[in-house]
Amino acid sequence: MTDKVYQIVELVGTSQVSIEKAIDNAIEQASNSHGKLDWFEVVQTRGFIDHNKVKYYQVHLKIGCNI
Repeated sequence: MTDKVYQIVELVGTSQVSIEKAIDNAIEQASNSHGKLDWFEVVQTRGFIDHNKVKYYQVHLKIGCNI
């Protein structure tokens, strides 16, 4: 394995469906602007509640891009 250097991008993905979809949305957006992505770390999960129901999920991610 060769040594690698990564740039870390921080994003918050959101979804009205699920935490997993919020992660997918953030990764899709990051791949559009940062190219090849290698890994992600979930830093924080949270959600927005409206009228006692989950309105949407938010996931704070660190995404590693190979540079």
